[in-house]
Amino acid sequence: MKKIFLSIFVLLFTLAITSCRDTEKKTEDSMEDAVESVEEAAEDTEEALEDAAEEAGEAMDDAADSVEDAIDDSSEEVEKAAQSAKESMKEAAQ
Repeated sequence: MKKIFLSIFVLLFTLAITSCRDTEKKTEDSMEDAVESVEEAAEDTEEALEDAAEEAGEAMDDAADSVEDAIDDSSEEVEKAAQSAKESMKEAAQ
């Protein structure tokens, strides 16, 4: 009877040790997966920030070009109005 209990105890003890070793391996794998996920997320965030900065720079360049074009157009209109006023004054003086 003692041999049966002892055999069962040894068998259960062996299963428990093996089970703990598997759990440790699974925990290690899970931690490695978590680290990889964090690294990937950091890389994705870095890429997104770089893209956003590039797009913001392009938008600023486009806005500056638009302002420059508007100034040029306004200058031309002012010159045309001044010329027209000058001609009108000449006609009125005659």
